[in-house]
Amino acid sequence: MYNQNFPVTESTLSAYYLGHFLQKKYHLSSATECKLFRTGINHLYTITDGDEKFVFRIYTLGWRSRLEIAEEVRLLIHLKAYNVPVSFPISDQDQNFIQKFDAPEGTRYGVLFSFAKGEKRSRFTPENSYQVGLAMGRMHKVTDGYDLQRVTYTPEVLLVNSLESAKQFYKHDSDEMNFVVHTTNSLLAKYKNIGMDGLRIGAIHFDIWFDNMHFNGDEVTIFDFDFCGNGWLCYDIAYFMVQLYNTNPVETEYQDKLNRFLEGYESIVGISDEERKIIPLLVISIWFFYLGVQCEKFDTWSNLFLNEDHLKRFIASIKKWIAYNNLELE
Repeated sequence: MYNQNFPVTESTLSAYYLGHFLQKKYHLSSATECKLFRTGINHLYTITDGDEKFVFRIYTLGWRSRLEIAEEVRLLIHLKAYNVPVSFPISDQDQNFIQKFDAPEGTRYGVLFSFAKGEKRSRFTPENSYQVGLAMGRMHKVTDGYDLQRVTYTPEVLLVNSLESAKQFYKHDSDEMNFVVHTTNSLLAKYKNIGMDGLRIGAIHFDIWFDNMHFNGDEVTIFDFDFCGNGWLCYDIAYFMVQLYNTNPVETEYQDKLNRFLEGYESIVGISDEERKIIPLLVISIWFFYLGVQCEKFDTWSNLFLNEDHLKRFIASIKKWIAYNNLELE
């Protein structure tokens, strides 16, 4: 039935052999070290060559097409050209940004990125929040109207598609799933009454949180644009807002850091009244979207997220957010 090896869903490429591959492709020295940093949706390797450091990302099979990866590369080159503080792709000696690997499960792709100096901070200070606002504002200033050949994050993508994914793993008649269905329908109805004229559209990161940025002093560098796509720019604002909310249970601290973030952002670009109105709804939509991602990537995370206790905690956070913002969802 099988010619040689039994088929696999996902493999981990050898760091040792990958290091030798990168030495040749990028003219790195023989002292270059390649170490596996993390597996997950994508596999990350740290590359060290003397004082220089890089990150090599291997995309899992079927997660991103070659075109989608090329569009991510194009966006990052665009941002770098405008001095937006991002980790950027690096081309090999033949001026290619994307590498191809014949893995046991099929063709996989990889890209070498610059290393973002500094370190992660899971809890932001008000000044950190201000710097993130500045960086996001600078990014949106040059991505407003910028179009990618990637997913467009519509309410249907975030809510309808995610609900269908969740239904495959959770009991349809549970109180939690009833809440998800009811809230999804309420949000979709709300979006139909939103005035589109005040909503800026362009390329968005869609995953800006503490795990995807490094601080060097107070300066921030944003990385991991794997979820980038098209959509309302205020999606990124909503995503960062919920990160602050989740990590700052004291209301005054959350509000102080949020105000500083918005101050930094609006020192670069403004936020419309329509965007301010919709952001609290987008937060819930983003929560639902990533619930769908957890279901979609079951083969990667197994049942780490997909259990009833996780869904209950998830719903409790959403209900708390709804109460905090006095949202009326019919």
